[in-house]
Amino acid sequence: MAKQIFINLAVKDLQKSMAFYVALGFTNNPQFSDDSGKCMVWSENIFVMLLTHEKFSGFITKPIADTKSKVAGIFSLSVDSVDEVNSIIANGLKAGGLEPNEMRDYGFMQQRTIEDFDGHTWEVFYMDITKFPA
Repeated sequence: MAKQIFINLAVKDLQKSMAFYVALGFTNNPQFSDDSGKCMVWSENIFVMLLTHEKFSGFITKPIADTKSKVAGIFSLSVDSVDEVNSIIANGLKAGGLEPNEMRDYGFMQQRTIEDFDGHTWEVFYMDITKFPA
């Protein structure tokens, strides 16, 4: 079996959050989704589990972090072009996301940030490794 990554996020409004992630380019896998959680697929090996607070709480022993006021993690997605970065962020903004800062250009990498309704922070970036400084 291939190694996979599942990122589990606590969300307040499951349907609204699912629509946001669809706007970013994720698809829903209904086989692993129900009324308390949605499996959102980025690629063959990368998944985001959107879980209601009640469902998420069943897996933890600590309180759920308030990611609207504090950062609990930064999740990064690589794409194939700067145009794709811009398209994903534009779609996320139309779906109600928040862009906390402007695009950062490091010469070899261009990166934009978007937050979902719960404040989960995503960085979408394009990297041209041939331009990486020696």
